[in-house]
Amino acid sequence: MSLVSKIPCTIVTGFLGAGKTTLVRHLVENAGGRRLAIVVNEFGDIGFDGSFLAACGIEGCGDEDIVELANGCICCTVADDFVPALNKLLDRAEPPEHILIETSGLALPKPLVQAFQWPAIRSRVTVDGVIAVVDGPAVAAGFFADDPAALAAQRAEDASVDHDNPLEEVFEDQLLCADLVIVNKADLLDEAGRAAVRAEIEAHLPRAVKMVETEQGRIDPAVLLGLGAAAEDDLQNRPSHHGEGEDHDHDDFDTVAITVPPSATAEDLAARVARATETAGVLRIKGFAEVSGKPMRLVVQGVGTRVVHHYDRPWRGNETRDGRLVVIGLKGFDRDAVASALAG
Repeated sequence: MSLVSKIPCTIVTGFLGAGKTTLVRHLVENAGGRRLAIVVNEFGDIGFDGSFLAACGIEGCGDEDIVELANGCICCTVADDFVPALNKLLDRAEPPEHILIETSGLALPKPLVQAFQWPAIRSRVTVDGVIAVVDGPAVAAGFFADDPAALAAQRAEDASVDHDNPLEEVFEDQLLCADLVIVNKADLLDEAGRAAVRAEIEAHLPRAVKMVETEQGRIDPAVLLGLGAAAEDDLQNRPSHHGEGEDHDHDDFDTVAITVPPSATAEDLAARVARATETAGVLRIKGFAEVSGKPMRLVVQGVGTRVVHHYDRPWRGNETRDGRLVVIGLKGFDRDAVASALAG
């Protein structure tokens, strides 16, 4: 079957908190009538982003167009979860014209791209492009390397430099597989910061890959959709720290969901989340919460020392207003300290 007759799929990868879901939601909101479907995956079995997208209320984007895989990292559950989910979308009476696949922030994209060679789906779909979303301020702060300058110097001298930092490996594997890099939150960087981020990203890339700066994931869909990369046929140019057939697990990371009571104000909850993110080993906190007296649900996300929040939609009449925040961190982070900080 020719590439033209295959349904294109765009894989959106990127580290925790980079803005993948915000980008995907923007693409759906600006689809221009194109039938899109979304496959979204979360690390561990605690979902968040799927419900955030399903509640978007965008015309032409119903719950049936969003498939949430919350049984583990998508790069590790290809046979059990991803391929069946993709086939279910393809077998619909009116299949999607384009499929967006948002991976977990801890996923390696190459095993997912390899899955598109499976006989069950190879003749039906193609990887139109792999988009790596990068949190610009996080990279500028050295979040993905113990010492970015020293690491870059080592890499220049020795291309086989070992990566002892698991965050560094995941981040670099996502860049190594990309057809396009989106430097998100660029509005939070000055010119020197932007230049430093571009230099750091370029130090990880073995080939020429375009970089585009965005604010809050806002970008013309035409820039991302229709790349025609056929990435599944280009695996040799997408190196990885994890070889083919090598086990990839996430023993370096933990995730936990913490229930939070209603807050007096959004700012009060944001302050508690900020204190919790200061706990050693915490990488990201995200979720929904109730603010007393407010009819709308509050979305809160904390990455590093930065916390953002907004009201996304009204609470539904039959909906339990239990606030729940998902915390992702390095193995063994102090859960009690996080819970204490969130409790105020």
